[in-house]
Amino acid sequence: MRKSVVKKLIGLGTVMMAAGILAGCSTAKSESKGNPVGKTIKIGVNMELSGAAAGYGNSQKQGIQLAVDQINKAGGINVDGKKKKITLIIKDNKTSTSTSASVAAQLVNKDKVNAIVGPATTNAGTAQIPNITKAAVPSVSPSATDPNFTLQKSGKVQPYVFRACYQNNFQGSTAAKFAYTDLKTKRVAVLADNSSDYGTGLAKAFKKTYKGKVAASQYFQEGDKDFNAILTSFKNKKIDAIYAPGYYSELGLIVKQARQAGINVPIIGSDGMADPKLAQIAGDKNASNVYYTTPFSTRVASQNGTAKKFMNAFKERYNEEAPTFSALAYDSVNMIKDAIETEKSADSAKIAAGLAKVKNFDGVTGKITIDSKHNANKPIVVETLTNGKVSAATEIK
Repeated sequence: MRKSVVKKLIGLGTVMMAAGILAGCSTAKSESKGNPVGKTIKIGVNMELSGAAAGYGNSQKQGIQLAVDQINKAGGINVDGKKKKITLIIKDNKTSTSTSASVAAQLVNKDKVNAIVGPATTNAGTAQIPNITKAAVPSVSPSATDPNFTLQKSGKVQPYVFRACYQNNFQGSTAAKFAYTDLKTKRVAVLADNSSDYGTGLAKAFKKTYKGKVAASQYFQEGDKDFNAILTSFKNKKIDAIYAPGYYSELGLIVKQARQAGINVPIIGSDGMADPKLAQIAGDKNASNVYYTTPFSTRVASQNGTAKKFMNAFKERYNEEAPTFSALAYDSVNMIKDAIETEKSADSAKIAAGLAKVKNFDGVTGKITIDSKHNANKPIVVETLTNGKVSAATEIK
């Protein structure tokens, strides 16, 4: 055999070996998509523990820790016949989109978590999506409510993004129907937070559904303190109610300043008001004739055996009533548990598949079914505040 032929054959063999190695690497990579399970199941928490949304984040942290402790005390999660306990890795995203993206990268690449709970807000949650998608690690947000949160720009679902709450359009439209039908209003003013998709999305849904007249519409920014000029303009419009979607930090001041200005009409809001800090900021006396939509109400939940056990355990551990955001986070952890046991695997990619199959899950915030867009279908409640306390709750299925 001539040297030239031998060289060609050797060269061809080298190329084939290299191709085989590359093919093998490609196969191995596809087979090991996502983070596999180790001695324990690692759940990361990417949460707003400081910054503007810290009130929500810390409430959610309490619900997460309670759920994990209960699961571990019972022996752990059943993974194909074997019980594995949860290791919780908690990080603060500081209510910052850039920090949230960085935290997600650390959790999926360095800590090798199998799933993530959080963030609490849509903006921080959206910021982590590229990193969790690349690593094939699913995340369940307890409270990111923007309709597009779980969707790609093409309209296709984000494969690793889920939520335990409902969307803004459902919440905003429910508030609009409640304002018109239950409160018998004919003219409303809208005052929304436009520093996030949360406030603008809710305002849009409310305006689209409300059958009366929107007599005025104004916006504010996160961190604003003085709303007197806007409220005075509303007072001159002879309105029957104010719809004010946003977070308790600004809404507490809006309620306070409205009452001080002699505006005593109903103030209607969203689940961003479902926190005891609202009444603390507004003052108990001012926090009357206030209504907001929420996925969890202790008044309604007391009739639900699962919720009642959660409420009792929360009260025993933290010496306070369970807030909405703790309940949502508690459900988020248990949805991950349900997904692992459905798939009989804690591999992160398999957990995502299991989350997509959640149906009639018995959560503390109601029966939850994840739809094709990874939204949680569940009941909604409208709570009423009187003197800073919940005085009534109406469940709307």
